[in-house]
Amino acid sequence: MFEVGDCVVFLLDGTRGTVMEAGEGLYHVAWEDQFVSWEREELLEKIQLRS
Repeated sequence: MFEVGDCVVFLLDGTRGTVMEAGEGLYHVAWEDQFVSWEREELLEKIQLRS
């Protein structure tokens, strides 16, 4: 389960994004290319960004 603000990667193509809103098994993600979409939990993986 992800929380708002988590950094994630889309497992199908490696695109990175930030969770903007969380629903039941669906997450509204703002992607690095400024595209936004709703994605299923199983297609996302949480990542740690280097500081």
